[in-house]
Amino acid sequence: MRVRLVLAAAALLTAAVAPLAHAGGADGHHTADRPTGSHLRDGHLHDSNLRDSRFTDGHFTDGLFVDAYGTVADDSTVTLSGTYRCLDDSAGPVFVSSTLVQGDRSTGIGGTRAVCDGHLHTWTNSSVAKDPAYVPGAARVEATLMQLSGTGLPLPRFLATEKADVELR
Repeated sequence: MRVRLVLAAAALLTAAVAPLAHAGGADGHHTADRPTGSHLRDGHLHDSNLRDSRFTDGHFTDGLFVDAYGTVADDSTVTLSGTYRCLDDSAGPVFVSSTLVQGDRSTGIGGTRAVCDGHLHTWTNSSVAKDPAYVPGAARVEATLMQLSGTGLPLPRFLATEKADVELR
């Protein structure tokens, strides 16, 4: 009876928690893509196509993805955003960093401290990027979910990465 209760609770939890499709690299890094048919509402990903890809080896994993567009303000402030999920920050703080690439130019655009509670959260990074400024149009974002851990000089541990084509507006 208890086993059935646990399985039923796991099934309900599985249906309630937003899935992220993951492709694990040989180096242990994960790249996440937004599931087809999903949408963000109230800070949580709701997926109309619930499927078994929400698990990797039977466990939820860390994930990250980038929104399809970013903004460039008149004062050259670039803003990028997306969503992430991480499970555990007990080994050290976790950050979402982003790099914007347009033409032959590449610039780090801010960093956001992540909340690692297993829920999906939004991230937004902004930075003033001048000389030359970024312009509206096609660009590429490279985002990383990274944990700093260790004593003394903290070392980075990459939890998830994503490279995405975006439109700057």
